Amino acid sequence: MTLDELRHTLAECDRNGQTVEIQGGNTLRGFGALPARADVVVTTTGLADLLRHDYHDLTCSTQSGIRVADLAGLLAKRGQFIPIDVPQRRKATVGGALASGWLGPRRHLYGRARDLVIGSQVVLADGTLASAGGMVVKNVSGYDMSKVYIGSFGTLGVIMQLNFKTLAEPKRRRALIAKLPENTRARAAAQVAASAIPPAAAFCIEGFRKSIDGEDGVDGRIFILLEGSEALVDRATRDLRSALGRAGVPETVILDAGAWESFERVLDASISNVGERSITYRALGLPGDAVQTATALRDTVNRRELFTDVLVDIMNGDVFVRVSERDSRAFAEKIETCDDEIRTLCPSSVIAAGDAPIRESLSAWGADPPGVTKMRALKAQFDPRGTLNRGRFAGGI
Repeated sequence: MTLDELRHTLAECDRNGQTVEIQGGNTLRGFGALPARADVVVTTTGLADLLRHDYHDLTCSTQSGIRVADLAGLLAKRGQFIPIDVPQRRKATVGGALASGWLGPRRHLYGRARDLVIGSQVVLADGTLASAGGMVVKNVSGYDMSKVYIGSFGTLGVIMQLNFKTLAEPKRRRALIAKLPENTRARAAAQVAASAIPPAAAFCIEGFRKSIDGEDGVDGRIFILLEGSEALVDRATRDLRSALGRAGVPETVILDAGAWESFERVLDASISNVGERSITYRALGLPGDAVQTATALRDTVNRRELFTDVLVDIMNGDVFVRVSERDSRAFAEKIETCDDEIRTLCPSSVIAAGDAPIRESLSAWGADPPGVTKMRALKAQFDPRGTLNRGRFAGGI
């Protein structure tokens, strides 16, 4: 579908009162509320070109339907990158990643992908093409309208083009993986978080045995991604191995070849499903509280005789808990009560993934966010007829 075709389709649907579902790579379809049944489905994957790369100025412009991995490969030819750390990068589109507001685990080091957006083109519900920003860093005065659409799940408009500030790609990547002996998880996480050279990403992991590299100790395992110059990565490796040793972790495996691919498997695991008998929750919080939050959620779920796989983002505080059962019927019988208890512990936790039919009866977004009234006002202004991705966002927007 071309830009003109999309504008015409949206305008016609808006006039006729038809609802529209917007699709990119569909990799984050299970994140948040499931899309409501729509009259028309439009896809952006046909708009997949890197329009411009001013590598001397560290900027680029891309159509929204380009795959995240494809954009990364094109930028890498000039030694640059954008930290769009979403699961299934070979299928996910750049527009979908930004529209979902997915928070990547390297944001503490490089900032969020949205922070690097310097311009955009968006098609509104009535077919209007709205432009914001441009190709110059710091050229925005007043409201930066590009940020309004990011994280809105396509409920305000269809992102068609994004302009980014790019970053210099790290010269070296290395992964460290270690089993965690009993009662070492909290100490190990604290040591990593306090590192003089912050890792690009760091996780405490429990489970995900078929998805993520490494084997669990009694307290699971730890995964660390280092990025930077060769000297920086080597120094960080020495510091972290010593720090983990002080925490009671006796051995650390170093992975150079395949370090990035190993990191990608961690990203993918955060939304991986166990057939139709699992649901994954994501809770955001402070890094210092993350291990404790994860432990409380895991214990709550286990008391309901359900299985858990746990992923804790040490540097940012995100917690992913995949809840599952061996039998889909047993899962459906247990999960509703368990969901209530999870919401009591973490009222704003969000369903990040899950193909179980029972999820339709659960609240995907948990408690309404504080700004839900303003969100509804924006929806009423940008899409008064409720044409785009109806019910996809928090608060039923």
